[in-house]
Amino acid sequence: MSSVTGGHSRRTFLAGVGTGALALGASEIAIAQTSAPPPPPSVAFTPKLQPFDMADVELHEGPFLHAQRMTEAYLMRLEPDRMLHNFRVNAGLKPRAAVYGGWESEATWADINCHGHTLGHYLSACALAHRSTGDKRYAARIDHIARELAACQVAAKSGLVCAFPDGPALLARHLRGEKITGVPWYTLHKVYAGLRDAVLLADSKPSREVLIRLADWGVAACRPLSDAEFEAMLATEHGGMNEIYADLYAMTGNAEYRELSRRFSHRAILDPLAKGRDHLDGLHANTQVPKITGFQRVYETTGDPRYRDAARFFWRTVARTRSFASGGHGDNEHFFAPVDTAEHVFSPKASETCCQHNMLRLTRALFLETPTAEYGDYYERTLYNGILASQDPDSGMATYFQGAKPGYMKLYHTPEDSFWCCTGTGMENHVKYRDSIYFHDDRALYVNLFIPSAVEWKAKRAKLTQVTRFPDEAATRLRWSMKTPAELTLMLRHPGWSRAAVVLVNGQEVARSAAPGSYVAVERRWRDGDEVTLQLDMTPRAEPVPAAPDIVAFTYGPLMLAGTLGREGLAPGADIVVNERLFGKYNDRPVAVPQLAGDPQELAARIERRGAGLDFTVPAADGTPVRMVPYHRIAHERYATYWKLA
Repeated sequence: MSSVTGGHSRRTFLAGVGTGALALGASEIAIAQTSAPPPPPSVAFTPKLQPFDMADVELHEGPFLHAQRMTEAYLMRLEPDRMLHNFRVNAGLKPRAAVYGGWESEATWADINCHGHTLGHYLSACALAHRSTGDKRYAARIDHIARELAACQVAAKSGLVCAFPDGPALLARHLRGEKITGVPWYTLHKVYAGLRDAVLLADSKPSREVLIRLADWGVAACRPLSDAEFEAMLATEHGGMNEIYADLYAMTGNAEYRELSRRFSHRAILDPLAKGRDHLDGLHANTQVPKITGFQRVYETTGDPRYRDAARFFWRTVARTRSFASGGHGDNEHFFAPVDTAEHVFSPKASETCCQHNMLRLTRALFLETPTAEYGDYYERTLYNGILASQDPDSGMATYFQGAKPGYMKLYHTPEDSFWCCTGTGMENHVKYRDSIYFHDDRALYVNLFIPSAVEWKAKRAKLTQVTRFPDEAATRLRWSMKTPAELTLMLRHPGWSRAAVVLVNGQEVARSAAPGSYVAVERRWRDGDEVTLQLDMTPRAEPVPAAPDIVAFTYGPLMLAGTLGREGLAPGADIVVNERLFGKYNDRPVAVPQLAGDPQELAARIERRGAGLDFTVPAADGTPVRMVPYHRIAHERYATYWKLA
């Protein structure tokens, strides 16, 4: 893949960066061990809403809990010592187990230098799983990894831990401004993030010690760079390093971390976005999204509105003008001009799953500050069509791309020979569903997602249980359990896809909304046993491509519908693959795809639901019925989600 204006990705290998010096040594370890505790951080931002602790949210039977269990089984099958192999080698220690394959060790991917990224994702996933389930086995694995990394720091006499084949020399060249291959800061970001999550979600003291040493190494290593040299370094993909150092400042009060979060904020991306200018055409998509989440976090820790403005504008641009019906975006990992959507919509390499993962992280951060239903609608759409849809329900493996090439299929990674970026985010995605169902302020509880679950609001001595068959049924039911009556407001999302919303309390209508994309506030004195029912409307809709109205996807509520095209030419296991670069070539044979014809809205009106399940038909141009089901339920068969109408 050739380089593009605005940044080099892990696919754009020869990166020219600024000059500087690398500070390696034991000094930063000593500082971390002996410095007096810093003062608490000054607060620049207070969000309007707070998330509930995942430990206070139960996930009940349904597709989301199934996906969580599949990921949990995969996490338990993986061996931490195999992920630690190269870290120990670089520290001069004997590895305890053989290294994994794919991006972690194979020559095919040596030039991207993502060795070690999986360990970081794995730490995050174990921390999320521990917080969600309370299973102590995850905490034990986290502490084992942290102690091994601590041993590496001691043996190497440095706070840096890395798994690159050239060891710390790769970072040294990068910081000196020499040309390198790969994306070392992107990879290190995953390790930083994994350790951060281990501290915040699993209260891992060994992880905190390793993280602070690594963070202080980063401060020392970056200090010699001028602003121009630092900005040049940021032309290479670097994940969300600005977010990490903003989080570290919030965790410790160390002002050096806050300053480094500013320096890691890429001005070439920040400045145009802060001024409301969309310059994203041609940029590597997932290089940018984590930076933008970082901008929002830097705003929260500094109060500088430029960072907030950039994050908001980026979200509006991507969610409103650059996203497919699934909530995904991009082709072959890059943004393209919206006017050219017709040239990209049928690509087998569209909608990288990592991009959807990171867009949801950004969406959640923005929602906490500005709790509008538009954020909730986008989150729901992308959660179903991008995240839940990305997992093989039988193996627990995950997709890289989720393209709309007619007659193609979802392809999933292998358990031990792939370790793509989307393998890593896939480990995280399905063990954190609990984090965005419910939110609260001092008096109101927001119900954002219609998922079988329950939340305990400890401060109010209340519990809200949600029983629902959504999306098979356009309704959800909630029941309060509380010690004493309480004056509270229940904020129920009225999705943009529903023409109306009706709220019943104990069987009696109390509210009716004709404002899609809003919240219905139900304020009253709640008592133990009170039941709330939210009734919605779900109908098939056509979503034409704005720049090509003869290309259309069909939706039902938040769900993108997919035409089922069978398993012709697919042997069992043919959709479990090693090399993500070969998407479009795997299982690529001519497939007969039905032709649809007519006006998009008239076609949507002719979509018929068969039975009580989410099984639909739409007539093809020749009158033959085409079966359609929700895209997130497609697995192991060919499909079509976008249709070019005759």
